[in-house]
Amino acid sequence: MSVQLGVSGETLIPQSTGYGMLIGLGIGFCGVILAAVKIQKAYLAEDSGTSEMFMVANRSVGTGLTASAVFSSWMWINETVFSAAFCYKFGLAVPFWWSTGLCFQIALMAALGVLAKIRVPYAHTSLEIIRMRYGWIGHIVFIVLNITNNVFGCAGMILTGSQLIYGISGMHFVAATILIPLGVVLYTAVGGLKATFITDYLHTLIALVLIIYFTLKVLTHDAVGGLGGLYDKVVATASENMIDGNYKGSLLTMKSRDAIIWGLILKFGNLALVVMDTAFWQKSFATEVNATVPGYNLAAAAIFGIPWGLGTVIGLTARALHNTPIWPAYPQEFTLAQVNAGLVMPYTVKALIGDQGIDAFLVLVFMALTSTVSSSMIAVSSILSFDVYKTYINPKASDKKLVQVSHLTVVFHAVFITAISLALNYGGADMTWIGYFRPILSCPGIIPLGLTLCWSGQTRLAAIVSPILGFLTGLGIWLGTAHVIYGEINMKTTEGSLPALYGATASFFSPALYSVLLSQYKPEKFDWRRFLLTEIAEEVQLKQSTEAEKDTEDGNNSSTSESQRPAPSLLSPEKASDPERTAATAGNEKASSAVFSRDAILNGEVNLDDVRHPFDEDTIKLLYKWYRIAWYMFVGIVLVTFILWPMPLYRDYIFEKTFFKSWTTVAIIWQFFAFFAVVVYPLYDGRYEIARGAKVEIQHHVLLELLSTSSPCVFALFVPEWGVCSHGNDPVNAAYDLQRTEVYTRGVNGGQGTFVSGNVHREGHHVSFPLKNDIPCRTIEELKSRFPAAMDWALKDLERTRLQCYHQIFPRAPDDDIGKYMAHGGLVFGEYDPAEQQDKLDHPPAPTAETQMCELPRHLMFHSVPKDPWFRLRLRRNPEPKIGFGMRFFVEAGASMLQVDWSVMPQLET
Repeated sequence: MSVQLGVSGETLIPQSTGYGMLIGLGIGFCGVILAAVKIQKAYLAEDSGTSEMFMVANRSVGTGLTASAVFSSWMWINETVFSAAFCYKFGLAVPFWWSTGLCFQIALMAALGVLAKIRVPYAHTSLEIIRMRYGWIGHIVFIVLNITNNVFGCAGMILTGSQLIYGISGMHFVAATILIPLGVVLYTAVGGLKATFITDYLHTLIALVLIIYFTLKVLTHDAVGGLGGLYDKVVATASENMIDGNYKGSLLTMKSRDAIIWGLILKFGNLALVVMDTAFWQKSFATEVNATVPGYNLAAAAIFGIPWGLGTVIGLTARALHNTPIWPAYPQEFTLAQVNAGLVMPYTVKALIGDQGIDAFLVLVFMALTSTVSSSMIAVSSILSFDVYKTYINPKASDKKLVQVSHLTVVFHAVFITAISLALNYGGADMTWIGYFRPILSCPGIIPLGLTLCWSGQTRLAAIVSPILGFLTGLGIWLGTAHVIYGEINMKTTEGSLPALYGATASFFSPALYSVLLSQYKPEKFDWRRFLLTEIAEEVQLKQSTEAEKDTEDGNNSSTSESQRPAPSLLSPEKASDPERTAATAGNEKASSAVFSRDAILNGEVNLDDVRHPFDEDTIKLLYKWYRIAWYMFVGIVLVTFILWPMPLYRDYIFEKTFFKSWTTVAIIWQFFAFFAVVVYPLYDGRYEIARGAKVEIQHHVLLELLSTSSPCVFALFVPEWGVCSHGNDPVNAAYDLQRTEVYTRGVNGGQGTFVSGNVHREGHHVSFPLKNDIPCRTIEELKSRFPAAMDWALKDLERTRLQCYHQIFPRAPDDDIGKYMAHGGLVFGEYDPAEQQDKLDHPPAPTAETQMCELPRHLMFHSVPKDPWFRLRLRRNPEPKIGFGMRFFVEAGASMLQVDWSVMPQLET
């Protein structure tokens, strides 16, 4: 029944409180994320105005923030409110089975995420992978599957939340349905995926504090009496709380038929919600190489404790108290409709904590709902902008245009899911019906999508047809079984557990059979190297769209990290098909100089022998290491949570008091583990980024002082994440495979301050641009006198800061000038090879006339450096960023000029 027709009883708070909480919290979180976006853009060089940042957070998210974001995205309202409701219905077995149905999907997604990084290093969505392998028809089929999964799952959560808020406050569910996604639209549209990462962290922090608070506050209340008192009260009321299908009707047994059936249905549905949700793929794309597996598995372990501890305590407490005067609905019956609407937890909180507890409960509901909605908005936005708009409507769309479309699709998605939620509510759906139907709808695409990355033998026909046949099979079995068992088909009979279980099983497994059978018709073997062409095609299209944008927008120097990544290059066919050999040799082959057109790439006219993986040997080895670890973790989690832990307890046994107390204590301890894993650890993991933000003010003053002088200084910007060797806006393609190459460019003036040089690395690059230069600084003392704030900041703590100097000398500079400078102050770190330097004097590199000076925004003048001990060492992709500051100045000596590069950075590990 819909909540408006099926739920009645006492409202727990006034309507005005409900409206105030929803509107106030929405505005508050919008303000927080807008401030965070402004800070990250101004000081951390993270601009959500680029599609790469908006969609995949520049692929720079670390382990802690990844775990927090995945945890938040997966901590739906089900894990809190409805774990308690189903514990009330079926006993303490449900919260445990609920927990086991949450973690294995995240572990599986970690393995698939790493495999995607190996196969398709720079994908934005899982659907890009589908299109490259199966063409536009397969692309459209999986777009429908993914959007359906996202929309239905998100709308189901909004429906559940609106019904819950209606039952608590009496607020009209239409108003609640509209207000829930409203605030999320604002910060998601502005901030993109990194914004949802940040707000996910805030959601997680607040929600976990409230979860722990509710668990302990309810348990320690005088009416409950702790773990022992709770056990005694449940046993004392056992005769009035008999559960059909449980061993001896007890709430305190793991042998529960309905609980295990619900647990199986939940596993199917949750697996679909993860694998078929592009939000989880995007989070894996957005993470650093070293962060995907640890981050996802940390979230998988943390989420286990949420429904287990909270659901057990709240659900059993409600059973013990629902027929006592303390219960808000007493002496009226607490109906099944109220239970299905999720009112078990708010009624328990009202009974034991009062109005203050209900206010806190609404905050918890808001946290759970908005984390789900924001994740869904970014997922659907990425599909509609990249996979629909850019692919079929405007292939030459600029980066700026893509972000604009993404903003519009966020708003469109919010309106659409609001309409779907209202339709479901008026149609009579509740959380139980949605939970039973969702696996049937979402499961058919899981195995075909997984085989896209794992099995080269799945054909285009199989991938397109098998999900459709799987859905029809599951739907038919679901409805047919409901008719056979209950004699008719309606909302009530389709809410039965057995028809839903049979339908979900068929929807999940039948596509595997269809795929294998259909793949035998005209079998073909897919060459994994074709996935690398996705990046080349994207590079070609990006170049075209960037040129178009320059033609239409005067003075717009847009920059994207898309155009500054290492390009795919050569791999032999044998090595491409052998993962180990690929990892061992990918970094040793020379890059191809072939230039491909986008049409040739998409039409399969490119020779795959001219393409190799963009990652170097070490990175690929690291990815395969994490890939193996991910599968070990997945298998371990499945064995422990499916078999080794629960199955021995599925027997004729009712928990004794001591065992129950130990069981619940472990569940509560797990809540604290979750808090440290996804709240405390992200702060430690992101300490360097936090430090960068904390030093903004002093850096700003230093920058203003430098800009106010007319010294011969040049700021240097290191952006190792870009992975492209270039100066200004122009790539230096010849330097891709060199660990360290020096490139010289003579400016148009041919005088002081117009020389630009850069250290070009395989996976990092050095961009330079000049400031005004009239008066040279010959010594460090002069430098200190001219830039006191800069030098004071740089040298204030030599135990933690290393001052690094290195120099380049141009022809005709006397050697004694070098010695004079390098001997001064003992500030030179690194090797100085006179023979090497003399060779440069005798054979100077030729100037590169094409290189141009570029004017970079002021907030980019402070750079991050990797952990490598010296510039001569090769930079690794996506290194851990650290604080750094650098400048270049020139020392004149007659007709020659000595150029010195000067940088300050934290003490580096050797």
